[in-house]
Amino acid sequence: MTSRDDQLLKNVGRLNWLVLLLMVLISLFWQSRAVSLGVIAGGLLVILNFGWMGHSLLKVISSPQAYSPRGFKRNYFFRLLVVGGAIYILLVRGEVHPLALVVGLSVVVVSLLLTTLKRLY
Repeated sequence: MTSRDDQLLKNVGRLNWLVLLLMVLISLFWQSRAVSLGVIAGGLLVILNFGWMGHSLLKVISSPQAYSPRGFKRNYFFRLLVVGGAIYILLVRGEVHPLALVVGLSVVVVSLLLTTLKRLY
């Protein structure tokens, strides 16, 4: 990977945290603990998943002989299971508002969209 690619990943990572902060501040206007917790939980979950995925991809790309595609797929399904389990627990316990959780889970999508628009214009 080039230094420009590394810089892009760092910028997206920083933007993820800024978007989450902005979403949490907006959620405070609802004055509902469940809404704010949903946004925070969803945002943290998706940011951690994004970092975990990036780390896995970098391992495969940097040393393809040491890390097989089969191991990457196994890691992918494990990560999917962990994230799905966390979402299930958050929803079943009822501590978070479901729509707020969805908004929190969209943090990375918003960051990638903003980064793409910035690079296009």
